[in-house]
Amino acid sequence: MTDPYNDQTGRASLGGTKGLAVARLGIGLVQGLLLYALYRSGASHDALTWPATYPPLFGALILAVSFTPVMLLAGVGRLSVKALAIWGLISAAMLMLLGWHDVAQQATDGRFYPPYLRFPVIAFAAAALFIAHHLIVPAVASRRWIADFDDYFDTAWKAGVQLALSLGFTGAFWLLLFLGAALFRVISLDFLSDLIGEEWFSIPVTCLVFAVAVQLTDVRSGLIRGVRTVALMLLSWLLLVITVLVAGFLLALPFTGLDGLWKTGSATALVLSAAAALIILINTAYQDGREDNLPPVVLRVAVRVASVLLTPLILIAIWGLSLRIGQHGLTPDRIIASACALVGVIYAAGYGWAALSPFWKKTAWMKPLERTNVAAAVLTVAVILALFSPLLDPARLSVGDQVARLKRGAVNAAQFDYGFLRFEAGKPGRAALADLAKSSNAEIARRAKQAQATDNRYDLKQKDDSLPPRTPRVGVWPEGATLPPGFVTPVRRDDPRYDCEDAAECLATARDLNGDGKTEVLLADRFRIALFAQGPDGAWTHQGDYRVVFCGSGSNDVRELLKNPQTAPVAPAWPDLSTPRGEARFTPEQDCPAPVAV
Repeated sequence: MTDPYNDQTGRASLGGTKGLAVARLGIGLVQGLLLYALYRSGASHDALTWPATYPPLFGALILAVSFTPVMLLAGVGRLSVKALAIWGLISAAMLMLLGWHDVAQQATDGRFYPPYLRFPVIAFAAAALFIAHHLIVPAVASRRWIADFDDYFDTAWKAGVQLALSLGFTGAFWLLLFLGAALFRVISLDFLSDLIGEEWFSIPVTCLVFAVAVQLTDVRSGLIRGVRTVALMLLSWLLLVITVLVAGFLLALPFTGLDGLWKTGSATALVLSAAAALIILINTAYQDGREDNLPPVVLRVAVRVASVLLTPLILIAIWGLSLRIGQHGLTPDRIIASACALVGVIYAAGYGWAALSPFWKKTAWMKPLERTNVAAAVLTVAVILALFSPLLDPARLSVGDQVARLKRGAVNAAQFDYGFLRFEAGKPGRAALADLAKSSNAEIARRAKQAQATDNRYDLKQKDDSLPPRTPRVGVWPEGATLPPGFVTPVRRDDPRYDCEDAAECLATARDLNGDGKTEVLLADRFRIALFAQGPDGAWTHQGDYRVVFCGSGSNDVRELLKNPQTAPVAPAWPDLSTPRGEARFTPEQDCPAPVAV
């Protein structure tokens, strides 16, 4: 297929190669200068300058300046100046809306000022811009609302390869700069180290080098297509691997049940990730759907099987989501997962139809897949814009659902998660918490006020003295040994045993540590070893914790140390002191031995 955006030499034709190079270098330089200006605006929390003094605007500008120029670099030479300018303004406005809303709905106490863009909005905004751009460019070039699928394929996958190569080129550039700086330091010349440590240099140069990389990869589009062909060929054979794994997983479910999957706590994310991998690899095998690009027979069979497997995966994800939402209500993560599952339904239906349609209708191999990809791409962009804007803000929807569950009695006042409203739901959560603090229900009002007065989630959990006692589940070492009677008994929240919800999380061993003929218990989780001793009344009480300082290589899991026979009591090098005001405990100045000079 002839590239509609390039002449017969393979060079981008609009404005000539020199004109394209100047345009791209200009875009990269302007982006670098704008990002540096924004960096300087918010570099010092003690001396913020505009626009960092107004966080929503600052977040909006950061998102727009970070991604819009990248889109312009890709669009130069493929869209007319007028079309590129219009699309640039629309995309910048879209990004600013997402960035503005993300920062504006965050609640702060002034300690972490200004609020910053969160990772989900950055990642999803980048994905939406990439998809939208590669829906628009082929459509504008063909002067149709919907272009031919092979144009979508060619434009998007070429851009993906260019992006990966350009990022790699930029990373290699900085590795060479650091190497050069190290060489100069050897001869006591620090000018290069000092230079690359200056933001006025590093930020604009990074953007400029990335623009250079985009131009270099665009000069010979045939080379990019060659790299893309090799990459797609290699990835397409991985479809066999994931298809066999997913099929085996689904065939095993009737015998193992879904309990193990639900216990992971991330079942929906795992299943949706597997579905996403199938979708991507199916497309690496299908490519643009032309007959001269048909994969081998074994891959064509794998594509059909994988397309059918999408349906049970998406159904399992929806089932898991419905169970969690029914039990615990909506959260932002569950709303985002629901949106991903919705897009997955489109893919599963379309790909399943494409795989099975030959049984009742003669069609080209997997041809309906093309319409599915376009429809799913449009839906994905729309869903992202809705989710990360005021339209379907996950925090607002989650707060409304959780408060409604509390008011109708689906969750009682003691079990309700006030910490979610206080620390994770932004301004909607704080507003709902303030309303609950005025509730006519005295218990709800008390707990809401307690949450309002707490600075972090941990302190809030520690203050909650009304949680019912819980019987811990503790693993025992050595295997087959038993713990002293009364140690595994219902305990309250302030006891370290309370957090032992699974025998794999906590490991305990019984020893006489101080040689008094009485048994103590050491209880280890991943990070600490807690010491328990039995009092005159027979109750086991927490005496304190051992802080482990890891020296050298090996596992940093404290539970593994508890199993090691070398873990044993040792006399302190220096005694503690007894003072009229209490005991002064000795803390070593240096925990790990200093390395021996050679």
